[in-house]
Amino acid sequence: MQTKELPIKTKIIYATAVCLVTVFLWLSNEGGSPLVYSGAKLQHSVGAIDSENALVVRDSVAINGIVASTPKYVLNKGSYTVTLDYLADQRDSVLELWEQGKKVAAWTMEPGQIQLTTDFTLSKDAKQLQLQVNYSGNGSLAIKKLSLTPNTLFYSDTYFFIAIFLVCSLLVWLYLTKGRDYLTQEQLVDYSIILGVALLAMTPMMQTYLYNGDDLCYHLARLEGLKDGILDGQIPVNIQPEGLQGNGYLNAMYPYLFLYIGAFLRICRVSLGLSYKVLIFLANLGSAVSAYVAMKSMSRSRRSILLAVVLYTLMPYRFTNIFSRGDLGETLALIFWPFIIAGLYHVIMGERNRWYYLVIGFSGVLQSHILSAAIAAAICVITAFVYCMRIIRERRYIEVGKAVGMSVLLNVWYLVPFLYYYFGDDLSTEVLRWSSYFEQSINPSNLTQTLSLYNKQYFSFGLALLGCMGIGIIWLLCEKNSAKKEEDGYLLYLLVLGCLMAYMTTGYFPNRVLLENEFFKNIVTMIQFPWRFLGPASACFLFVGAIGLSKSNVLKPYRNLIFAMLIGLNLLVIISVPTDNNHMPYDSAQAAASKGHESKLAANIGLFYPHEWRIEGASDDKLTSSVFISDVNNVSVIDYQRKGTDSVAVYTASDNESYIELPIQNYLGYRAYDENGDRLEIEQGEGARMRFKTNGDGAEHTIHVCYGPHPLFILANLISALTIGGIALQLWKQKH
Repeated sequence: MQTKELPIKTKIIYATAVCLVTVFLWLSNEGGSPLVYSGAKLQHSVGAIDSENALVVRDSVAINGIVASTPKYVLNKGSYTVTLDYLADQRDSVLELWEQGKKVAAWTMEPGQIQLTTDFTLSKDAKQLQLQVNYSGNGSLAIKKLSLTPNTLFYSDTYFFIAIFLVCSLLVWLYLTKGRDYLTQEQLVDYSIILGVALLAMTPMMQTYLYNGDDLCYHLARLEGLKDGILDGQIPVNIQPEGLQGNGYLNAMYPYLFLYIGAFLRICRVSLGLSYKVLIFLANLGSAVSAYVAMKSMSRSRRSILLAVVLYTLMPYRFTNIFSRGDLGETLALIFWPFIIAGLYHVIMGERNRWYYLVIGFSGVLQSHILSAAIAAAICVITAFVYCMRIIRERRYIEVGKAVGMSVLLNVWYLVPFLYYYFGDDLSTEVLRWSSYFEQSINPSNLTQTLSLYNKQYFSFGLALLGCMGIGIIWLLCEKNSAKKEEDGYLLYLLVLGCLMAYMTTGYFPNRVLLENEFFKNIVTMIQFPWRFLGPASACFLFVGAIGLSKSNVLKPYRNLIFAMLIGLNLLVIISVPTDNNHMPYDSAQAAASKGHESKLAANIGLFYPHEWRIEGASDDKLTSSVFISDVNNVSVIDYQRKGTDSVAVYTASDNESYIELPIQNYLGYRAYDENGDRLEIEQGEGARMRFKTNGDGAEHTIHVCYGPHPLFILANLISALTIGGIALQLWKQKH
């Protein structure tokens, strides 16, 4: 059957519609709109607001210094124009430009003028750029308006949307002209549901703001750091070169494979806010696809497959992670739990040639979130122990070995640096065990919560997933059916496993007693929060309920009703994410010129580098971006330049007992050479900075510091690359 040729009229209408939408998108571009603040809208703690919304500071406040400032922005490198409207009757008040706690420029506010306009250029992307008004303490100063205008664009979000729209338009055109021979009506409906559910899960973020979750600032910093590492030439990226005020921050301890997507968008000058939202949308889409593929491999019921897609993508715990906790790592890990459950099934009793499902699932979790990977590994070991006799009897240990071996080979590129730093470097890890686990236990009544209009943070299965658990109980425990197969025992195992993990999240679990055991204490304090078990438990209940609904004879007359009820209950989750005035992108017509900038440039959230994975002693109060010398009388630093992880310091010294400390965190993997290429010894200085003994011959000497590549890391990268190449070759052979 050939696709029917489209009429010329349809082609013209379609092309015209695409062109019109493209033009409308281009006209809505706000990437070049200025950031505008009235004096009243600037951050301030002193002064009065007059009738024109100006901030007025007088010497009667008996204070001088910073009296007003903008939020801290993540800005792309380039040139910008800053304009300050003001009135001053005394000199010495200045407008200052700060980046990561360091003043980089200052401009005097002359008393005889009413406006200060000046340009500045950023040679590299800024992490915490801020404009500050420094009041001299004398006379009256009225700050009327402050604006920041890019000479090119703040970001290229509009062009990204245009590119995505044109690609989607091309795909639709290909389907209309050629694709209807390749997709059945059923497949088209299924794929439309998957995309629709992913978009529905995204609707709370289809605003111009980001929800400021607990860990969001850290994951935004990871995105920026990964982008900086790529531009530094690191692939994979182990060090974030611009982190910790340019001292560098270790990236290898938190999985980051999927963050490369957002990092490459940042390289293309897409805003930080939109780059993060793209990752969340892909996580929503990935969760829907994962549930679809995994369930389809275990059930022939289309009702069960579509139920799994909706319930898993819109489950309450995913929304809590995205909008309240801001936990990008666990959100990404949740994509792959359906693959782990289906993979274990196929390795144990299903189609043994689908053992790669387990590889996909475990590798995806490992490349998303370490603690989720530890939980997944424990579940895999427990499952193998429970079914060990079957595995041996049917010689399925071959598939088990394939899954384990392939998982290691594919992920050795990440595991080697992680283990190298975890066991080899003097890293701060105590903060990782701050929680006593039982303190975060959940009240069992909260597990039923589906609708929450006032609290955006709740840890729950929701009524729909608890309904799936009920279906499993009816089918597996209450219903006598001679048609039950041995494979249904796996569903009973999932039901028990899900109930056990649900029990471990509650205060009824004997946490306090077990904490007296040192082995158990080490495990739970590392896990930190019992609610981490909600994700895998939800996946277990999902498979039990969705498959049980298709098999139960008792529920057979009510399948359509139950299906509709479960879908309806879960759709309530989408309206449980609150919207309040504090999150609105702008609150007046006058602020429309800066619509969306606050969120897209992460000004209302900021970037944060946690204390864990720093070198011991690298507290914030000891960080500096300047070179430190032990003796100013005997040592002189002529020049210091840093680009990424490469740094060069030029000095002269008249004393061999003196030393120089460079503002670089002394992580393993750095090397240092002098001007002759001879290796220099790196010592640990104050605040975990690099310390070098000086050559006191009075001549000019150079210290050149660079990072990697470590031979072990290269070998690990090569092993994983060869494994991927071998898989690609095998797939190509099978296809041809």
